[in-house]
Amino acid sequence: MARSRFLPDRGLTLRMTTVMFLLGALFVALIAVLMVVLGSQGGMGLAVLVGLVGIGVAVYQWYSSDKVAMRAMRAREVSAEEAPELHGMVDRLCALADMPKPRVGIADTRVPNAFATGRSPGRAVVCVTTGIMQTLTAEELEGVLAHELSHVAHRDVLVMTVASSAGIAAGMLTQGAQYGAFFGGGRRDNNNNGLPVWLVVLVVSLVVYAISFVLLRLLSRYRELSADRAGAYLTMKPAALASALQKITGEINVIPQRDLRQVRAASALCIAPAVQGVSLRTLTSTHPSLEQRLEQLARIQAELGRPST
Repeated sequence: MARSRFLPDRGLTLRMTTVMFLLGALFVALIAVLMVVLGSQGGMGLAVLVGLVGIGVAVYQWYSSDKVAMRAMRAREVSAEEAPELHGMVDRLCALADMPKPRVGIADTRVPNAFATGRSPGRAVVCVTTGIMQTLTAEELEGVLAHELSHVAHRDVLVMTVASSAGIAAGMLTQGAQYGAFFGGGRRDNNNNGLPVWLVVLVVSLVVYAISFVLLRLLSRYRELSADRAGAYLTMKPAALASALQKITGEINVIPQRDLRQVRAASALCIAPAVQGVSLRTLTSTHPSLEQRLEQLARIQAELGRPST
């Protein structure tokens, strides 16, 4: 992680390293299977093309992650003159954490939320919505900003962005295989007695996509708990973050679906998912349940309230 005073998290570092390694191995295995299956059909060039597309997606995601997320949220960067109070909070937290100040953005939507993105601390941006600024107190908003800044310090946004490339490549391949467009329709192997090539590729790409989907969800839930911990210890006010999470979740549950759709594309990056009435205790959720987060913050509050020995 970047040098800062945020609480280090070896568990997060281990999980990010493991997920990157496993997804890299999965991507290599996908290309190897394509070479074997398509090689006998004269489709070696397509296997190489898929590999290049996957690498290209990873590079594009790494380089443009901040622009893509800001565009998805319809957010804009704001200066200190435009948002002096917001910049003042970020300035104080960055000084407290001893880290470079990221750019600051605002998304004009009533959905109360916030996110951080960027390929490096120097290119990072922390963005809040107008809805969250109207919903939270200054102390609660500071807790949310500390949470988002910890994502920048831990570099987990970058890992999540690049790690999603294997799943994107597999998903693209799955769509092509479904129609058999790239693989000669119902052609079988050289002996004409095996499964159609497109079906083999479809199954393999689906397996790669499913595994990458689960790994990213598991990492995403842990990184949110890690950011809650790091932010709470930095501000020494876990109760403020707990209150903010409760308010955000409560407001999202009454926001019209039309407004939620505006931020859903970047929901995985936000401090709370833009979904209503859905249990988050599932394998597919990008965030831990509110109960888990509140329990953790309550433990931290109790720990900070104990007299030192």
